[in-house]
Amino acid sequence: MIVTLQTERIRTIEQVAAFVEANAAVEFQPLDRQAAYAFVARTLTRLGYRALDKPSKALVKRYLAKTTGYSRAQLTRLVRQHRETTKVVDRRDGNQGRPFARVYTPADIRRLARVDADLGQMSGLATRVVLHREFHVFGDRRFERLAGISASHIYNLRGSRTYRTQRTVVQGTKSSAVTVGERRAPQPDGRPGFLRVDTVHQGDRDGAKGVYLINVVDQVTQYEFVGAVATISERFLVPVLDGLLGLFPFVVVGFHADNGSEYVNHTVAALLNKLHVRNFTKSRPRRATDNALVEGKNANVVRRFLGHDHIPQRFAPLVDAFAQQHLSPYLNYHRPCLFATERAVANGRIRRVYRAADVQTPYEKLRSLPHAEACLKPGVAFAQLDAQAHAHSDLQAARALNAERDRLFQTIAEAQPEVA
Repeated sequence: MIVTLQTERIRTIEQVAAFVEANAAVEFQPLDRQAAYAFVARTLTRLGYRALDKPSKALVKRYLAKTTGYSRAQLTRLVRQHRETTKVVDRRDGNQGRPFARVYTPADIRRLARVDADLGQMSGLATRVVLHREFHVFGDRRFERLAGISASHIYNLRGSRTYRTQRTVVQGTKSSAVTVGERRAPQPDGRPGFLRVDTVHQGDRDGAKGVYLINVVDQVTQYEFVGAVATISERFLVPVLDGLLGLFPFVVVGFHADNGSEYVNHTVAALLNKLHVRNFTKSRPRRATDNALVEGKNANVVRRFLGHDHIPQRFAPLVDAFAQQHLSPYLNYHRPCLFATERAVANGRIRRVYRAADVQTPYEKLRSLPHAEACLKPGVAFAQLDAQAHAHSDLQAARALNAERDRLFQTIAEAQPEVA
């Protein structure tokens, strides 16, 4: 306690200076706020603080900081109060600084960590929609509190110690000229069926090539289908590409690639012509955003679920089956995507805003489009698509996907010889 140090005997600036120097390495802490405030008031009065010069005032503040443990800013407020009222009192009107009530329990934070692990840690907005759907759409009462969480507070919880003890969190790809395809950006005008395509390579090891992943994304709805081939020669790529285009529930009217020769060639052009795809476009030079949508999906979807590790070419059929039968349905029916709302700003430019209300799964986005029914392929109806979308909750689908992915990589690991 301050008084036991007999600091009341200190009455001159010289004694204050001696005390501060002698106790430079010692820290004092008062027993309570009232005792500290009373001590500050007595000290300021006893030393005649108001009449002191600036160096002496600074010395008194150092002395008070040493004996009370208060910061310089706190002492400045207390000194100002004493100067104005000759007193130092607690001005909190009975509010003893009670903390805000805890809304999200440690169990909620651990549940969020599990959701992020299952979903591959999506953005806060997309995660918020999944949590909302788990409670309000699928009726899981464990998500009752998390269903109302804001996107920004999800990031706060992800920074908490409870969350960090549960989990930890990774990225990269490349591109080349032929007279096939029109060099321009697609112009879907809000219609589905304008696809972007790119290739993701699963690396080399000891000079052996890995499988190639084919990623096809619709520009408007972000519908996405992924396949795999052993090499990107026409013999392997064209059949898989043909199958992927056939999986889209709506009519395909546009096909856009970067300048990679695996797509910009006469064989792919003939395939698109056979499928009555009228618009075959390719990226323009020095326009990095022309194929940005699918390249972003390469990093945030394909790499997130299939990683960067080398997968030998002989496993291409297994990877292709996993990507088409498990990964692609999950992406389209259960993984929310962010869709931009465009607003004109003062200088005439267009600003893209991502609102919580615009976060939807690709299938929900397709359903929300005007005249969506007219865009479907013959023989495809929303009734059958609805049944597939609601067969499992988002988390159930994510866990089933993760289980299938674990089985895939276990099969690959077991089939490869051990490295000495």
